Amino acid sequence: MTAPTTMLPRPFRVTRTSRDTQDTRTLDLEAVDGAPLTFAAGQFTMLHAFGVGEVPISISGDPGRPETLRHTIRNVGSVSRALAGASAGTVLGVRGPFGTGWQVRDGHGGDVVFVAGGIGLAPLRPAILEVCRARGDYGRVALLYGARTPEDILFGDDLRSWGADHDIDVEVTVDSGPHAWRGNVGLVTQLIDRAAFDAARTLALICGPEVMMRHSAVALGDRGVPRSRIRLSMERNMKCGVGLCGHCQLREYFLCLDGPVLAYDVLEPLMAQAEL
Repeated sequence: MTAPTTMLPRPFRVTRTSRDTQDTRTLDLEAVDGAPLTFAAGQFTMLHAFGVGEVPISISGDPGRPETLRHTIRNVGSVSRALAGASAGTVLGVRGPFGTGWQVRDGHGGDVVFVAGGIGLAPLRPAILEVCRARGDYGRVALLYGARTPEDILFGDDLRSWGADHDIDVEVTVDSGPHAWRGNVGLVTQLIDRAAFDAARTLALICGPEVMMRHSAVALGDRGVPRSRIRLSMERNMKCGVGLCGHCQLREYFLCLDGPVLAYDVLEPLMAQAEL
């Protein structure tokens, strides 16, 4: 895409909405002009609510079904509130897709570990769907997911299907749960300590709050996963999506172009510096 094209939002119509948690909704969109938006797992778009503004949102849909563009949105501000509140038939603007992907195919023949925190499961979902579609190409696959409470767990039906139908070891933990909760309680890094995988031949993909990603990467490294095989999806204040405005700059990297997915051997020295 040329720069003028990437700066012009394409109209997409909301075809379906679903409520995931109290503050999170998923939107399915289709291009008004009928042309599917091809994307790679891990990429994001700039999603535009006309008259309000636009924000970067990771794609949570299936790369194998580009005719449906899916976004999972947490209501945290004026723009995300307008997007999350959109009803079927609403027309939104879409720019992109932008950024680097997970490249989960690099894990062919080995084990894959997904580590997600909160809404960080949404950007990982397309990569998990890729693995499910070619499950025989991978060894052991683990999904380690942490949420604040049981009510904040995303994609419950998917979690059950991935475990039951696709031989993925799904482990979920929450920060706190009611007496009725019979699952894990604690940090997602505790799940890493006991997960089954061959570290030397593992590809690890992590998405969530930055502090959680840093500690998860350290835990995976301590297990023996090479730092070059640990990938994180970084968030910054992305605005243009094409490396012009500098809002998303992380030292020499522009996360809208060089990221959001970067290997931990690149990120480790950067994440050790406060407020970089």
